[in-house]
Amino acid sequence: MRHGIHPVSRPVVFRDRASGFRLLTRSTIGSQHTVEWEDGAIHPVVDVEISSASHPFYTGTSRVVDTAGRVERFERRYGPARTRR
Repeated sequence: MRHGIHPVSRPVVFRDRASGFRLLTRSTIGSQHTVEWEDGAIHPVVDVEISSASHPFYTGTSRVVDTAGRVERFERRYGPARTRR
């Protein structure tokens, strides 16, 4: 690796605005805002709209789409698909 061309990686806190979930990880993103972490250290904080703590897929609140019912409804309306020759 060439010296001086890579961005600086440092600890950054990502905070979910919807659930309040916080995650400390390393990132190259910068922020003007800071927050005190659980160990007393001050880190830059980046607010995100959605994370695994608030996303419907990860929280189990997502709906399952019945694709078999959609196919049957389509075939009732327009008939079964014809094969190409």
